[in-house]
Amino acid sequence: MTTKQKAYIALCITSTVWGTSWIASRMAVQQAPALEVATIRQFIAGCIFTGFFLLKGEKLPNLKQMKWMAGMSILLFVSANGLATVGVKYISSGLAALIAALYPLSVVIIERLFYNNNKITGYTFLGILLGLSGIGLVFYENAFHHQQAGYWIGIVVSVVAMLSWSVGTIFIARKKMNINPYYATGFQMLCGSFILAIMTLVSGDAIPLSAIPIKTWMAIAYLVAMGSILAYVAFIYTMKHLEPSIASLYAYINPIVAILIGSVLVKEVLTLNIIFGAIITLLGVYIVNQSLKKQRKALVEPIE
Repeated sequence: MTTKQKAYIALCITSTVWGTSWIASRMAVQQAPALEVATIRQFIAGCIFTGFFLLKGEKLPNLKQMKWMAGMSILLFVSANGLATVGVKYISSGLAALIAALYPLSVVIIERLFYNNNKITGYTFLGILLGLSGIGLVFYENAFHHQQAGYWIGIVVSVVAMLSWSVGTIFIARKKMNINPYYATGFQMLCGSFILAIMTLVSGDAIPLSAIPIKTWMAIAYLVAMGSILAYVAFIYTMKHLEPSIASLYAYINPIVAILIGSVLVKEVLTLNIIFGAIITLLGVYIVNQSLKKQRKALVEPIE
């Protein structure tokens, strides 16, 4: 099997597993506090990542690297992953996945507002409009037809999680640290788990580990083994061996997987409006990504 074939297999793994991780998260938080679930997941996955590299003889990060990883852990694993876990307690995994898929749109807007980067062309604006319209359609279908208690909490925390992920990706792109990305991820997960643990205790919404149902532990095990480790390793592999335009396809597949599998495993409502809304949203995200690629290409092309 060639390296490229392995990379395509890795892409399939990333797309499928990260899509099903939304359902696993929703199943995990039905009978256990969401912040506690996120804490346990990040702590176990962080121990595995860091333990593996420490056993291989990797040196401990220096103070500068630790400060950088602590900041990233707050954005990516506390605000983003932690709040996204809270979100799926109140909204469907499909809607949560769609909101998360909007991050390229928010990156464009944030970079334009705060860094004066990326022109908002007509093509870009069309993509943003379609993305928000699609989410609006799914949101309407859920909010006014199948609303559950805490629905608005789920929407708000999911949007905040998406924005935190956007800011984190911008910071990573602007200030890269010379450290193994897998190793760094492990420390970020560990740091994030300690912060999440404090938030769990402060909130008062915690239960003894012995009281966590076996169904929740199985969901957490899946999130750790498949979502935090296998899928992430596969994602890095695809980024190394496939063109970025191909490797990024997972972002369009994840929400579809979450919506379809969620309707089967956790009986989430699936209507034509939700399907159309998802397609429109992902089309908008695709258009925004294409417009950015055209802008970057124009910057590097020589003037004749």
